[in-house]
Amino acid sequence: MEFRNTGGSAVRSGTVVFGTHIIGALGVDWATIDSAQALPTPIAAGAARTTAYRVCVDSWRVPLGMRVETQDVRTEHPS
Repeated sequence: MEFRNTGGSAVRSGTVVFGTHIIGALGVDWATIDSAQALPTPIAAGAARTTAYRVCVDSWRVPLGMRVETQDVRTEHPS
């Protein structure tokens, strides 16, 4: 993923949150599991950083015939 800082000062901390959906065989969205990882900081003003994340879900949450899809990604910054 690429994180681009369009602000005027460096990003020194923050979190990226992934919303992984558990999808049933008929396409029904049964649950969303959030997982969080640290942003690849620091990111200077006007700069970009690229990193890869592995998103895991406990196997018991995904019964046979279901699948997972990470559909939502958001960043959170400390106040």
